[in-house]
Amino acid sequence: MRKIKIAQIGITHEHAEGKILSLEKLSDVYEIAGVVNDLDFSTTPRYINEVQECFRKHRFLTMDEVLNDPSIQAVTVEVPNNELVSVALKFAEKGIAMHMDKPAGTDPALFKQLLDICKERQVPFQMGFMFRGNPAFQFCLKAIREKWIGEVISIEADMNHGYGEEVYQQYIAKFSGGLMYNLGCHLIDFITAAMGKPQNVSGFLRSAPGDPDEIKNNCLAILEYPHAYAVVKTCSRQKNSVPARAMRITGTNGIISFSPVERFDGQPVVVDMVIKDDLGYPSGNHRITLPLQSDRYTEQLLELARIIRKEAQPAYSTEHDYLVHKITLAAAGYINWE
Repeated sequence: MRKIKIAQIGITHEHAEGKILSLEKLSDVYEIAGVVNDLDFSTTPRYINEVQECFRKHRFLTMDEVLNDPSIQAVTVEVPNNELVSVALKFAEKGIAMHMDKPAGTDPALFKQLLDICKERQVPFQMGFMFRGNPAFQFCLKAIREKWIGEVISIEADMNHGYGEEVYQQYIAKFSGGLMYNLGCHLIDFITAAMGKPQNVSGFLRSAPGDPDEIKNNCLAILEYPHAYAVVKTCSRQKNSVPARAMRITGTNGIISFSPVERFDGQPVVVDMVIKDDLGYPSGNHRITLPLQSDRYTEQLLELARIIRKEAQPAYSTEHDYLVHKITLAAAGYINWE
């Protein structure tokens, strides 16, 4: 089957390197036309401020070259957080399929405009939430939807880490929504897929011990449901914590827990599940070994290819993406929950 010609717009998003590396692995599916160096034009807060080595092997293109090349069928949008939507709009208006990274800016109306254009013009659109292709999170969605653990009582999850040192803290300080805005959105995407629209969203944005108040790098959000709640935690001062990021889901018929939540070292993520009564899954204590992941983005990018070729429908609707973003903005203090 003919390869899909794709370009990467931006090299400074925190996930830009991972995205281009995933595209390179999918050389039988995608032909990489080149990359656009957004260091030439981006002005909003960014963590990456140099051209990383992985991009040097690719052809550098201008934005106009990509927009006006009829052979380019898709783009990955990897510019800084607060420019993602405005850049993505240029490609939506041209009818070019896209994978856009997170979070979707601080203006919900602008994001809604992007989603509406994509829906009305049938432009394939995919948000880059990194757990969508994660086998452990997909297993949990199935367990919740099929009620193996009964009705959900609580979900408790964290996105803590300790990388980046002072440069990262100063980067996060530039967002009033702090780390909840930058990282909490990944977990909110999963919780929304599992639980739907919450009744209320409350965010608590603090600085970690020893940091100035303006650095909101120790955050917590509570999503309230009629008979359940979900807690999202994210802190950038927990040393060696990425391997210890954790998920715990408690239901009326069982518990699911796992840590780490992802790994790319040739070892699988292992999920522990305790089931009281057989409601579609045998009762007892279970240890489930999930399929290996080589990276975060391969499954999503393969899905995008299927959507472009009209072989599949998107797994997540534009309505879901908009709801996730509104919850994220409320959790990060940008809007009031309604």
